[in-house]
Amino acid sequence: MNSKQHKVRRIVVGNEKGGSGKSTTVMHLAVSMLRGGLKVACIDLDARQGTISRYFENRLAYSKQNEIELPNPLMMGISPEDVSGDEPELEKLIQEKIDKAAEDVDVVIFDSPGSDSPLSRMAHSFADILITPLNDSFIDLDVLARIDSETGKVERPSHYAEMVWSQKLRRASRDGGSIDWIVMRNRIGHTEAQNKKKVEAALDELSTRIGFRQVMGFSERVIFRELFLQGLTLMDVVEIKKVSGFKGLAMSHIAARNEVRALVDAVGAD
Repeated sequence: MNSKQHKVRRIVVGNEKGGSGKSTTVMHLAVSMLRGGLKVACIDLDARQGTISRYFENRLAYSKQNEIELPNPLMMGISPEDVSGDEPELEKLIQEKIDKAAEDVDVVIFDSPGSDSPLSRMAHSFADILITPLNDSFIDLDVLARIDSETGKVERPSHYAEMVWSQKLRRASRDGGSIDWIVMRNRIGHTEAQNKKKVEAALDELSTRIGFRQVMGFSERVIFRELFLQGLTLMDVVEIKKVSGFKGLAMSHIAARNEVRALVDAVGAD
């Protein structure tokens, strides 16, 4: 195994529910780390949707059209033909991707699809850090645990939590490593207060029971979505000013930047 392999940090952003903010998390985390001086590779595991690949395609096009320099990661994809392999083939495929990226980068970030697949499960087993974006609602919490409808108490871990546990065991068996699991709570500001308390209590119980730590994620902000077509983030303020007449940061923009920075701090990858 490449000796540099041990130095490359592997981050998987995963959740088997769509619409939780996985790709938004990947793009902001990647750009923040790039601007912090790290070399980053992004591996798009969603051959069908390809959101993160399109995002960085938009970024390259915007950079070229406006003649500005923007930091970009090494982008790596998975072909649809590769997804159909058995477990040993998928394990070898992901290891090869990591080894290839390790020649040039400090951090590898996997963007996984919002559904269960053998490829996504295998990628989870390679994580040093697993980030699970989770909208702050019982609908989204259902991927982690079954909750009693009357008491709000946790009855048992759900399908995604069980899958993560299996991949933790696989990781430990492969190389003795461990996975630092982070549940990233999104859209907290728009959750009804009583419901918010119940979700918080359930997550507190679960964090001890199945082994994750919680961080505050991104609020519901239009700016996160608006910048997708240009491949920009709010960490690209100087470039936005140059080409769009953007005069400065509103309070909501400053708050959004702080949310991104808090995530980077929690990951410890800056």
